[in-house]
Amino acid sequence: MDEKNSLTEQFEANRPRLRAVAYRMLGSTAEVDDAVQETWLRLGRTDAAAVDNLGGWLTTVIARICLDMLRSRKSRREEPIGPHVPEPIADNPSERETEMADSVGAALLVVLETLAPAERLAFVLHDMFAVPFEEIAPIVGRTPAAARQLASRARRRVQGTPPAPDADLSRQRGIVEAFLAASRNGDFEGLLAVLAPDVVVRADQAAQRLGSLPVIRGAAAVAESFKGRAQAAKPALVDGEIGVAVIFGGALRVVLRVMISGDRIAAIDATADASEIETFDVEVLERS
Repeated sequence: MDEKNSLTEQFEANRPRLRAVAYRMLGSTAEVDDAVQETWLRLGRTDAAAVDNLGGWLTTVIARICLDMLRSRKSRREEPIGPHVPEPIADNPSERETEMADSVGAALLVVLETLAPAERLAFVLHDMFAVPFEEIAPIVGRTPAAARQLASRARRRVQGTPPAPDADLSRQRGIVEAFLAASRNGDFEGLLAVLAPDVVVRADQAAQRLGSLPVIRGAAAVAESFKGRAQAAKPALVDGEIGVAVIFGGALRVVLRVMISGDRIAAIDATADASEIETFDVEVLERS
């Protein structure tokens, strides 16, 4: 009984932080309550004694729950005439709810609602709760570098910063097109020319089922992996950033998020999970 009471006390001590994370993620007090309750239930099904950092574990769990709720909300297309509108605090709010709403601000919540679920999570956890990208990455199923890019893109939108200049996107598109051309032509040296020496390619489980390795490191290994492929790949904008869309059978099957450093590709994240791809804003760039 003492152990259960201790766990309850620890959870209650973390409850304000959990509610704060969930409110910034969901913008709905009803959903916040659901997310916090689900977090408590999952804690009850876990060996808490084996958890080194309970606060960090709880933050990760509620973040995953909120991400699933956001994706479910998006997949149901409940907002046909516009983005989800953050739920206002009740007419007779508790002091805690008032403080929570005041600390966020309705204007910020409206902007957060325009972000893709993964962007919102990366921005909220890192910029508002100082969670490192190394801990955010596994929650969104991406590399720390990709998680950093998600937060950066979200930050620009929140701050009203314009997207990358056309000149920079044009330069990045040229690098991606050179990569795809070398891949299609089986040009090993051409691939090496556009890959950073320490380039990393990561694939989600769905992409692995299509034949990709989970992780490929180094320019030579990546070049060998892509040599003679990319027949169905086209350069694309993925959430406003340069990437690759793989289309066959008339459907978008794989999305490659491409991170470029200087004039070379530094990382590629391959996503083939259809439910994840649905959350992306993908615009195929046809030849001009």
